[in-house]
Amino acid sequence: MKGTRKRRTKKEIEEAKAVKKSAEGLGDTIETILEATGVAKIAKWVLGEDCKCEERKEKLNKMFPYNKPLCLTESEYEWLHNYYTEQKNTIDMKKQKEFLEIYNRVMQTKEVPTTCSDCYRDWHRKMHKIYNEYADNKSMVNKQRR
Repeated sequence: MKGTRKRRTKKEIEEAKAVKKSAEGLGDTIETILEATGVAKIAKWVLGEDCKCEERKEKLNKMFPYNKPLCLTESEYEWLHNYYTEQKNTIDMKKQKEFLEIYNRVMQTKEVPTTCSDCYRDWHRKMHKIYNEYADNKSMVNKQRR
């Protein structure tokens, strides 16, 4: 039969949009899909209200967060500018700590100084990508002012 599918109410549509906008990780996305398809209601009907869905969602969000870096401050940008223009093949602990202060704030992580070159290389690449976006934007602005 055509047309037997239940239409979502305006409130349900607005709630789904609000969840979509504030998704912190994979758990939020899965929750949105399960609610939109009606699977979440079936699960609660079968398993009861305490189906541990919220705990699973939080665990998935922590395991697979969406990376939303924060903006650099002007002083952080200047520090990174000096760091990347005078970069050498080695980094001392003082510089690494300063770098990680910026990295942890921007990437919202809690990394600690390490001697693991692969770890540091990964942080370096991620931060360099962000720095380059700022540098590209800054050069475009300077060209437009001329």
